[in-house]
Amino acid sequence: MSTLLPLLALLLFGWMPSVRGDELGVVGPTWEISEPDLLEVIESRLKRMQQTGELARKQREHRDRVVAAVEKPRPVAGLQTTVTPRHFFLDPSWVLDRDIRTADGALLFARGQRVNPLDHVALRERLVLFDGRDRRQVALARQMQRSAGGGKPILVAGEPLRLMRSWKRRVFYDQGGALTRRLGIRQVPAVVSQDGQRLRVDEIRP
Repeated sequence: MSTLLPLLALLLFGWMPSVRGDELGVVGPTWEISEPDLLEVIESRLKRMQQTGELARKQREHRDRVVAAVEKPRPVAGLQTTVTPRHFFLDPSWVLDRDIRTADGALLFARGQRVNPLDHVALRERLVLFDGRDRRQVALARQMQRSAGGGKPILVAGEPLRLMRSWKRRVFYDQGGALTRRLGIRQVPAVVSQDGQRLRVDEIRP
């Protein structure tokens, strides 16, 4: 085996064609590599956009998109106006995936412990989730705010800032449908209230 490897290597190198390097001269015209500075290109482009008014137009378009996203967020998908009223109960408990400690390091809740937030804090007012594009739902949400027990308004569609200006109070928005998914809500308007150590969810007709 010790003599076989050198022999194979010798045979391989022997079969490889010999390679030579010759000076072939210059074929065709040549130029120096000239690459424009990237910052100069960007600056030149911005100046042209400013001169033509394109820069101001793009700034306005960006501003309008931002304002529109705030004034009229994307509606929560998968919800409909309540057709068949229903109510159900939800246990808000969850199992902790890490220790919960105070600012000075004292252990409040250990990892793996099952915790129900309603054991420690009460739901001070009902949550009213509604579609701000439906006048009936808006009227119902407003009525519940003024009634006993109150009602924290949470939009799933519509224009929260317009309602805030009209009602002179904070109006929340279920961005991305995180709350409705967590609560299992499929129809609106829906009212969430506390029932002992559970949450009661009522999907009602507007």
